[in-house]
Parts: sequence; structure tokens; C-alpha cells
Amino acid sequence: SEVVDLDGKSCLLYRFDQKSLSPIKDIISLKFKTMQSDGILLHRQGQNGDHITLELRRGKLFLVINSGEAKLPSTHGPISLTLGSLLDDQHWHSVLIQRLGKQVNFTVDEHRHRFHAQGEFSYLHLDYEISFGGIPAPGKSASFPHKHFHGCLENLYYNGVDVIDLAKQRNPQIIIMGNVLFSCSEPQSVPVTFLSPRSYLALPGSSGEDEVSATFQFRTWNKEGLLLFSELQLVSGGLLLFLNDGRLKVNLYHPGKLPSDITAGTRFRFSFKYVFNTSSSY
Repeated sequence: SEVVDLDGKSCLLYRFDQKSLSPIKDIISLKFKTMQSDGILLHRQGQNGDHITLELRRGKLFLVINSGEAKLPSTHGPISLTLGSLLDDQHWHSVLIQRLGKQVNFTVDEHRHRFHAQGEFSYLHLDYEISFGGIPAPGKSASFPHKHFHGCLENLYYNGVDVIDLAKQRNPQIIIMGNVLFSCSEPQSVPVTFLSPRSYLALPGSSGEDEVSATFQFRTWNKEGLLLFSELQLVSGGLLLFLNDGRLKVNLYHPGKLPSDITAGTRFRFSFKYVFNTSSSY
């Protein structure tokens, strides 16, 4: 299989022969893995604001298909399909996008979303190029205000063409922007040891953040102990992750409400993300 590593500032731009492309058909398949919750996986744009974009937002995949004509009051808005959750876990995830006229099939890890578009979406006025990993592309007058993808792509095919293989061969149809590696580097893990019950590690938070995200592995002989504590920024209250009698527990508390507990088993690898919504109750 072919793989490419993008550093959050790089991307691949594929320019293809317009004679070989159907204006109503797109088939895109790829695998990705990343530890970043946001980033553009692919983007193709055209005239009048037409574009197809696959973007990772807060660990979920969003497929947006927009027709510039959809801005008119009498027509429908952009198609926006969402699949997946916690996809920024540094594991491989597969994606398949099939667009044939008004029919759109969007598949992520065997979970499929089908959509039947209306009217003008059967034909998009798109340029004969597509970028993978981010934008802007050369020749574009304006940038698309979203983050580049930071992670690895594998088996990237656009309408049957192996895009990564073309890039490795330095095919003139591929423009490599920034630094890319044709291998997938693994993030380096740095262990830390807490030598006493009074030892701890404090990290700065961001004011107004509504998301707590943590991924780690741990090893201990102790059956009791606090692993993580975070105050909720938007409202008073907090989140605790701790061991109780050898079992992992998550406690969410808010003044005036009963605490909410989640208990896990005795053998686990820990990956946790909590998004706090001020309108939710627990």
C-alpha cells in the first residue's frame, strides 16, 4: 500500500485531464490516521462557489457538497453529511465517497450515509484539480479558512487513480506543497513517573474552552488514585478521572446537581473526550 505523511502545512494537488472526467461522477477512497481533531482531508472547488470538501472537525468527518446556485433563495442549501466520532485516535479509518449525479454515498468505517440531492446538485461546475491534506492551491485568489490535515493518508484513490503513487513518481500532474514523507511516522511517547502521592503534572488551559480531550496509557499497583482533574470553563463544576478499588471512574459534577459517574473495567487503554454543552443536563 502507498502512504503519505502530512505535517499540517503540506498537501498534494492533483491536476487531471478534463477529458477523462465525468462532470457528474466522483469516487474517492482513502484511509487516514491522526491525533489532530481538525483538518482538511480533501477539497475541490470551482465556479460560483461550487465545491466538495471532506473535513475533520472535532474528531468527526464532515462531507460538504455546495453548489453556488444553492445561494439563491429559491434553491436548497449545501449538502452536509456527518459520520464518525473520536476519529483522531491515531488508528486507521477508511473513507469512501461516491457521487453519481444526485446520489451521494458517504461511508466511514462501514457506517454509510446515503443522500439523494435535488435539482442543481446533479451537476457541479468544478475545476479539474483536487487537493488532499489542505488548501489553498496555487492559482487560487482566496484561501479556504480551515486547518490543514496533520497525519497519514493511505491508499488514496481518486476515480481509480493512485494519487500517492503519482506523487512518489514525481508525476507532473501532482504538485507537492510543503514537506511530505512517503512513510507514516509514529508519534514519540515520553513516559512520566509520579514518585509520591503528592506528585502531579499541571498543564495550562484555555479560557472559554468547552472541550476536554485526553489520551494516555498508565500502569500502577495502586487501586486508588486521581488520574486527571479539569475545571469546566463555561460553568462552575469539574471533571475527575480516578481509580476506585482498581476500577476507572469518570465523575462529572455541577453545583446543585447529583454527580454523574461512568465506571470502566480493570483492563483498558484509556482514550477520553468530553465536550460540555451548556444546554445539556446530567
